[in-house]
Amino acid sequence: MNKYKETFGVDISKDVSDVYGSECGHSQFKNDEQGFKLLVKTLASDSLVVMEATGYYHYRLAQFLYKNSITVSVVNPLSVKRFIQMKLAKVKNDKSDAKAICNYGLSNEVPLYNALSDVQAECLQLFRLMDSYLKKRTATKNKLHGEEVLGIPSKYVYRSLKRDLKHLNKEVKGIEDRLLELVKQDQQQQLTLLTSISGIGIKTALFLVVITDGFSKFEKASQLCSYVGVTPTIRESGSSVRGRSRISKVGNKKLRNLLFLCAFNACKHNKGCRDIYERIVAKGKSKKLALIAVANKLLKQAFAIAKSGLPYDENYVSVPAKE
Repeated sequence: MNKYKETFGVDISKDVSDVYGSECGHSQFKNDEQGFKLLVKTLASDSLVVMEATGYYHYRLAQFLYKNSITVSVVNPLSVKRFIQMKLAKVKNDKSDAKAICNYGLSNEVPLYNALSDVQAECLQLFRLMDSYLKKRTATKNKLHGEEVLGIPSKYVYRSLKRDLKHLNKEVKGIEDRLLELVKQDQQQQLTLLTSISGIGIKTALFLVVITDGFSKFEKASQLCSYVGVTPTIRESGSSVRGRSRISKVGNKKLRNLLFLCAFNACKHNKGCRDIYERIVAKGKSKKLALIAVANKLLKQAFAIAKSGLPYDENYVSVPAKE
């Protein structure tokens, strides 16, 4: 299945990268630019380097290898974990992890990594920072509410929380403005098209454009839905074991959460989404499942509009989405 001369599995930690080659075995490199350069010197041009998606740690190495013409694959850690479980591996350390990732790359058709542009990289950084600020803002709002319930026993604490909330609002607004400025440089038309969909706001549209690289990373809407994780899963085994339909937990959590919030508004103002929501609820299925279907529908609408270049038209007749 694997067409490369040698495949390398990389297990990345904060300070070092453990590397296991299908031919040369285990080695270790510092997780910095000097270590990256030493690693590249050991790799043939027709090698494949496979690593797990580990947030900040994998990004620098993947970008460095890609820019040095090394074929890279960044895989879902859950897929590797299941692969290890299937092999019934009992030993667990950095060396064994690197070897397991290498074997996973040898046994599976892994996706190839495409380096992020400078604009994409900054946008993703901004989204991560904004997510952190939004969590802090929610916590601050909850503390303010608690103070008000108590009758504000300490005016100093209350005023401090008010100042903190004002500062967080200012930072979030600044990040949103910067995101809009960056994406408008290359994808103004797509932003306009996506926000024409009833239910999708500017924040979700921005994130969609950044994550999908202007929808160029996906050939089919179903691939995007699977990536985001808005494909309902049903737990059944024969006729005796049944479970509630639930959302897939494999996917982009941030975008999934944004779409799920959009689904509430789309149920009221988006004809296609409202119809599917009412149809599913009328069949006696849960409202949560109906909202998952709405999020799925929204994503398919976004994909179709981005690919066609035509604005949203609620009177357009399409094939009903599967429930």
